Amino acid sequence: MELRHLESFLAIADELHFGRAAAALHISQPSLSQHLQRLERSMGVRLVDRGSHHVTLTEAGEVFRAEARRLLDQLRDAVEMTRKVGSGYAGTVRVGFNYPAGRRVLPLTLDRLAQAYPRLRPELVEKRSGPQLADLVAGRLDVALLFGVPEGPYFASRALFRTPLMALVAPGHPLFGRRSMPFRELAEHRSILFSRELSPASHDALSQAAKQSGIRLNVTDEVNDSMATAMVIATGTVVGFASATRAVETSAMGLSAVALVEPEPTLDVCAVWPARDSSPGARVFLACLEAAAPFAAVGL
Repeated sequence: MELRHLESFLAIADELHFGRAAAALHISQPSLSQHLQRLERSMGVRLVDRGSHHVTLTEAGEVFRAEARRLLDQLRDAVEMTRKVGSGYAGTVRVGFNYPAGRRVLPLTLDRLAQAYPRLRPELVEKRSGPQLADLVAGRLDVALLFGVPEGPYFASRALFRTPLMALVAPGHPLFGRRSMPFRELAEHRSILFSRELSPASHDALSQAAKQSGIRLNVTDEVNDSMATAMVIATGTVVGFASATRAVETSAMGLSAVALVEPEPTLDVCAVWPARDSSPGARVFLACLEAAAPFAAVGL
């Protein structure tokens, strides 16, 4: 059974006239008759009664007309869905994000996506920058929203907004309650940091600021989990670091965010995707991101 045979049968069933049915399909009448004959042979049942002055459907033809229409509608829906998936209009787009992107970028972008492409479903996962880049390379993510512009020809990127890194301290710490401090003063206090493997841009921003200040950070430990970091800082004995987006929202935990100056370490929040062979879903997501921009950084 071929698709053209179904289309020919339905044209005959609609027109009840071989000449008009052939004209509607832009084929010859003999070709139309052959399509019907082959369809009937393949099914082993007569579908159309053709007299000298009239064309009617048999009882079997009436039944098959409804089924053939349903089959063709399903096929057209399948083709349409496949084309939409191939164009990024439907399916799934896998997006990684960090905390600032989740607060500043995703809400506006996802709202655009839902309005313009309601059948494209985002799968979201919050991770640090290092794991997001690894997932992009492994094909587990289509787009990453993270800190910094990654090196190498594999990645394409777009900077979205810039945010400072701030110091976090708990009540009882000498820095608690200060609005700002020169970066060089950090040499006088113990601090905890995150590993460069998980947060390369953040790690490098602090290292570069320390170098510019002529100091070395007194790092006593590396803590990579955000909640664990907050718990260690809460002991009141160490300084931690966080982006301004996260830092200014830690007051509910009793922590104080202190702006770092002279120099001020900053981070670019970027959208990153494969430079080649990006998925259709990624291209649609990035188009929605562009439409939703610009994204405001946290005011201090």
